[in-house]
Amino acid sequence: MSIIATVVVLLIAALHAYILVLEMFLWTGARARAAFGTSLDFASETKALAANQGLYNGFLAAGLVWGAVASDPVGFQVRVFFLVCVAVAGVYGAATASRKILFVQTVPALVGLALVLASH
Repeated sequence: MSIIATVVVLLIAALHAYILVLEMFLWTGARARAAFGTSLDFASETKALAANQGLYNGFLAAGLVWGAVASDPVGFQVRVFFLVCVAVAGVYGAATASRKILFVQTVPALVGLALVLASH
């Protein structure tokens, strides 16, 4: 895999690790509330749901790291699978929660997927 594709995959993994931290540990804090546009009352009421979402983002991050470090053909297959998962999750999030998710999650995943496919 090219260095650029690897860096992009790892940056997307880092983004999802950051989302894990926001959703699992900082959900009621000012930074997470600003990032997700929630009130303190809403954040307090949805803390368990957000933690569950954060855990799933952690699985995406772990899969992307695994794909970045695994040798091919498994590494390639894992990278493609998890980048598609990120893109689909972003489309769903954009349709149901906030259009911003399309640009934060789906666009980088599709760029990463294009780079991974081009470098294979």
